[in-house]
Amino acid sequence: MMSPSANIISRAWLPKRYILAFMGFLALSNAYAMRVCLSIAIVEMVTYKSQRNTTAGTGDSDTCPFYDELEKPFTGGTYDWSEEIQGIVLGAFFWGYAITHLPGGRIADIYGGKYVLAIGLLITAFFTLLTPVVAEKGGVTWMIVIRLVEGLGEGITYPALNTVLAKWIPVCEKGRLGTLVFSGAQMGTIIGTALGGPLITKWGWESVFYFFGVVGILWFIAWCTLCYSTPQSHPWISTEELAYLEKEIPAQTKKQRKQTPWKEIAKSIPLWGLVCGQVGHDWGFYTLVTDLPKYMKDILHFNIKQNAALSSVPHIVMWFVAIFSGWIADWILIKRYLSVTTVRKLFTTIGSIGPAIFLVAASYAGCNRKTVVVLFTLAMGLMGAYYPGVKINALDLSSNYAGLLMAISNGIGAITGIITPFLIGEIAANHSITEWRTIFFISTAVFLVTNVIYLYMASGEEQPWNRLQNDLSPENGEKSDTTLDGSQPEISITTSNEKSENLPPSNNDQPKG
Repeated sequence: MMSPSANIISRAWLPKRYILAFMGFLALSNAYAMRVCLSIAIVEMVTYKSQRNTTAGTGDSDTCPFYDELEKPFTGGTYDWSEEIQGIVLGAFFWGYAITHLPGGRIADIYGGKYVLAIGLLITAFFTLLTPVVAEKGGVTWMIVIRLVEGLGEGITYPALNTVLAKWIPVCEKGRLGTLVFSGAQMGTIIGTALGGPLITKWGWESVFYFFGVVGILWFIAWCTLCYSTPQSHPWISTEELAYLEKEIPAQTKKQRKQTPWKEIAKSIPLWGLVCGQVGHDWGFYTLVTDLPKYMKDILHFNIKQNAALSSVPHIVMWFVAIFSGWIADWILIKRYLSVTTVRKLFTTIGSIGPAIFLVAASYAGCNRKTVVVLFTLAMGLMGAYYPGVKINALDLSSNYAGLLMAISNGIGAITGIITPFLIGEIAANHSITEWRTIFFISTAVFLVTNVIYLYMASGEEQPWNRLQNDLSPENGEKSDTTLDGSQPEISITTSNEKSENLPPSNNDQPKG
């Protein structure tokens, strides 16, 4: 029990779940800033052998002109890596990233996510700092190895973070706080791309790795000091906030089975719907986040300063769309206009159909720089709707195994990060608009097919294997068709394959946290 003086001090600060959410936001911001370092730096690291095109770049030309003498091909890079080799180096991160999702998620579910997340990002930060030395001394082989190791560290980020959120975030705040946390990925990409250009221009490409590696280590210290795996283990949480969280977060989070229900999880249709939705999102996202700077350089011929600034604009819009979508999703659920399942499907579809349309449109905009940038911005911006959709869907399905589910869905989705850079290197070897149009058509097809599967298979309901069997009996008062306060839910709008779902209480019913 906290002393009166300690409780007064605690009240003077923000609720601890808000601090944790902000630190989670910074965790992903750091993770993605470190991840994007190479995507920005590689355009200055390698030699550039494309010949200058002197045509007008309008008509039937398959290449774009250089609009300014300052935009002539950059040839001063140190490393003579082909497009295929660049694709392998960029994709190596995701080899390690995919491997550690499952063990990281399971370890976080058992032992708590705080230190699992911290150690993972510390590994990434340390090897980010070593990247310039490895590139100079070890060559392309060791660059592949170090990127793989960085991926190993970062692969446990999402599962561990999901485990922590499941213990801290009430249902009625998942849209806002969950979206805030996961939108850190966009903010990290924004900061990484926006600062990358000026850093490289002034201090060389090595500076981006040093800068963001140090920032990652500073985050590690702050996280270990301020954040805890559960509200019950936090030494400075107020009694009011602890009581609120224990009431609002389902009791089954404390009644985990002794053995993981692997068979039931493997047979879960909503889980595999979630996996398909994640694959669709990741394919489009990694196509842009990994290779948009290359498109800006190779096709549109922006210099490094322009490239960094313009490559960050789509991520800025995506971040704002994600935050706004999270608030709208929570508002819809609090007002009980739609069911949880319908909300997840609605926002996932917006984040799929919109990008599919604008990616194809961008490929037909040719060399019209302004139009291409606007279309890319709209495509990536609408991906922000994924966050209150498929991105937090694992929290709906299972609070006890949230880390494991995130490991499965995000781990399988991460495989696309291996495929897309290699595929782009193979298809766009000649830096032509037609080649990139093929890439965008493939992304569009993946968006649409995975979204249809998600609409058919997804659910926002807690899955029965999440709890102990006897917790589902009527005498325990925790039937799956009741609201969080124990009352029967109002009628919700569902699609034909959905059941009635748990909905958060109205604003008047919520205790103050």
